[in-house]
Amino acid sequence: MHDHIEIRLSEYGSASLEAAHLTPRDVDRLRALQRHQCLGLEQTHIGWRLTAHATVGVLVLDRVRLIIEPKFAIAGDRLMTWLTYALGASSPLPVAPRRWETGPDGLADLVATALLAECERLLREGLRREYVRREDLAPAVRGRLDVTAQVTRRYGQLDKLHVRTFDRETDTWDNRLLGTALREARTLVTGSRLARDLHAAAQEFPHASCRSSVLRTLDRTRYTRLNARYRAAHIWARLLLRGGGVTDLLADRGVVADGLLLAMPALWEAVVRRMFIDAAASRGWRPVSATEVKGVTVRGDLGASSTFRPDLVLGFPGRDPAPRRLLPVDAKYKRYDRSGVGSADVHQLLTYSTGYGPKSDPHAVIVHPRAGGHSRRTLEISGHHGPLGSIHVIGLDTHVPPWQASAWAESVLPLCHS
Repeated sequence: MHDHIEIRLSEYGSASLEAAHLTPRDVDRLRALQRHQCLGLEQTHIGWRLTAHATVGVLVLDRVRLIIEPKFAIAGDRLMTWLTYALGASSPLPVAPRRWETGPDGLADLVATALLAECERLLREGLRREYVRREDLAPAVRGRLDVTAQVTRRYGQLDKLHVRTFDRETDTWDNRLLGTALREARTLVTGSRLARDLHAAAQEFPHASCRSSVLRTLDRTRYTRLNARYRAAHIWARLLLRGGGVTDLLADRGVVADGLLLAMPALWEAVVRRMFIDAAASRGWRPVSATEVKGVTVRGDLGASSTFRPDLVLGFPGRDPAPRRLLPVDAKYKRYDRSGVGSADVHQLLTYSTGYGPKSDPHAVIVHPRAGGHSRRTLEISGHHGPLGSIHVIGLDTHVPPWQASAWAESVLPLCHS
């Protein structure tokens, strides 16, 4: 992995590659990612032109190791903190934070380190064991004798016996998932010491021959007191094994590639959703599900009717079970700390405010990332007959820990619906 050509670029940046840098298999992988709008690939007279979108991370191709760095939203030394906050996972990193700008290692090394730390904790505590049924050929009876197999396969010979045993073993899906992820992580990291530690830990875990099988099991799992301590390790394992991108934060896009890519808009949506749910709870507000309120619906156009909703709707409870007041909140991964809100977003949020808010005084909230201090401003929208609504533009400082940003969001939330 160390003889790969390393190419580093930032979000929305571009780089030129020679034709020999990409194999036909690499081109197929990049085309698949292009179809999912993770990046752009264009053929030129000298080779290829690769353009990054709002997806960051590491992509290991046959001859190229591509590193796409966060450009502005979340600093390299804070990215892991905000990622763990969005996932609701603990941050197990025992090492100093790495910076994208100064070190050769990036997101893959950080996530691999987090996975390694959780796996080493599980090894210290003892891996989960379950009773596993085995069929074996042994020189003596151990467990239960399989009479049918003994008669039909050994024809009365007693030098070896067909037996069925039930032993408590570590070969469970919880451990197979982690063993598979540890082996996958070795191919992505750059640090030799980290690679050795991952290899050593992987020897202690069973692994699956097909990673899709353990991921399907993971999607169906429910955590109980028996496997709750595995949850954090499973989060990092899912990140590494999914590898192709993030939609609702760590759902499979169906893209197969050796790497670890994060869609920053999806990450930001997850951060904003959790942060404002936490902040609103202390003010008496709660998140409102799609089944409780109708979305903004368009009918009468060509084709079927369409419905669209903001990233989050907060409701203030009234005397009856229905919310007395609704506040739509939308996450925007845009530089609204340096430029005005685009007309398309103004129209969208104004529609949300009138669709969800009270007719007398509709409000909506835009939340965007900002470097160097929090910010808040209010857009007053009016028409020929007077005020139409208010849009509160909130900038969260991503250079501070997320819990500090959450405390600030809690302090300004009452002003957004006053």
